[in-house]
Amino acid sequence: MDGGTGKPLDLVIVGGGPCGLAAAISAQRAGLTVVVVEAMVVVSTIAQYPTYVTFFSTAEKLSLGDIPFVVAADKPSRRDALAYYRSIVKHFNIPIRQYERVTAIERDAASGVFRVLSTSHAHGERTTLARAVVVATGYFGSPNRLGVPGEDRPHVTHVYREGHEAFAQNVVVVGGGNSAAEAALDLWKSGASVTLVHFGPTFDKKIKPWVLPDFLNREKEGSIATRWNSRVVSIEPDAVLIRTASGEEERLPASLVYVMTGFAPNTGLLRAVGVPIDPVTGIPQHDAGTLETSVPGVFVAGVVVAGFDANKVFIENGRVHGDRIVARLLGRPAPAAPRLSAELDT
Repeated sequence: MDGGTGKPLDLVIVGGGPCGLAAAISAQRAGLTVVVVEAMVVVSTIAQYPTYVTFFSTAEKLSLGDIPFVVAADKPSRRDALAYYRSIVKHFNIPIRQYERVTAIERDAASGVFRVLSTSHAHGERTTLARAVVVATGYFGSPNRLGVPGEDRPHVTHVYREGHEAFAQNVVVVGGGNSAAEAALDLWKSGASVTLVHFGPTFDKKIKPWVLPDFLNREKEGSIATRWNSRVVSIEPDAVLIRTASGEEERLPASLVYVMTGFAPNTGLLRAVGVPIDPVTGIPQHDAGTLETSVPGVFVAGVVVAGFDANKVFIENGRVHGDRIVARLLGRPAPAAPRLSAELDT
């Protein structure tokens, strides 16, 4: 309960993404008391997707709680997903505290009860007691930074929304993955003059097979410029300074800069409560079957389970994490993992 008084909740879920919501549904169906604490808005990661993105997964594989996700098109859009997950919160009456950031998780050694500390503009500092905690924080809030001067300038972003803002502008896209390629293509289609900068000789191996030919054709015809084997040195108010493969510096005009270098899992809360994080994989130490970490009563769910390899966990397989966690809490066998589609990325 709030303020550290009253009976502890059975479960506090940190993170209101699809996997966190699915865990809340599982807990409620089992008769457990639960609350979801979300630092931003419900399914905030999806809210930060590019405005016109369409999921590669079918709606069925994005659904929660056996509630059909019905759309007219073959694949749901970002807007479809936001509407669906809002309806899920209402349908199951999921207790969710939005715009409230969890700052620490503390465990009382004597009782085993957790104190979940949080803060929000509306309520200030708050303490919630719980017998168990699920960390389902995702990874969108912690971008892989370049670590160069000027990265915090107002015209630099680590999240891509849409290309209209860059019409008739010189822009630089930094990165070599799907996000960088798709952003560069969308910016070009929106009328921007685009240069892509990547430290490698070509795109990463996991780039979508239908994106790569489109980009390479734009590069070949000169519609999109590229600087392979190049690194950003600094970001200026109107340009990006890079060091090319030959070791020379080049100044690329840029009124907007999109740093599409991906995100790292949010493991700060887990580290602070004593869960070891593998330095190579970024995976929190946990039981693969129950998802309970090495700290009894602390569980992980969603993409944070996969560490740095976020492509291993999607909504399709992350939505069942809650069932496995609840089974552990109730002392029941964990359900089998679902069979996955070939690819679930957006």
